[in-house]
Amino acid sequence: MSINVEVEKTGSETNASLIRRFSRRVQGAGIINKVKGGRYKDRAESKYKRKVKTLGMLEKRKRVEKLIKLGKITPRF
Repeated sequence: MSINVEVEKTGSETNASLIRRFSRRVQGAGIINKVKGGRYKDRAESKYKRKVKTLGMLEKRKRVEKLIKLGKITPRF
C-alpha cells in the first residue's frame, strides 16, 4: 500500500514554509503513525517452534496431573 503526498510551491512561498506544509500533510495522512507502528512487529513463530512449545506444554500438563493423582500437590481449580 502506498500513500502519496504532494505539495507544489506557490508564488513567493519560502522553502521552509513548503517543508512545513508538506510535514502537516504527511501527519494528516497518518503515514508516520503507520510506519512507527510497524517497527516492532514480530514475525510469526515457525511451525516447528509452535510444535515444540505445544509438546512441552502437554508434557508439563501430564506431569502435573500425575503429581495431583499422587497427592503431592493440590489442584488449583
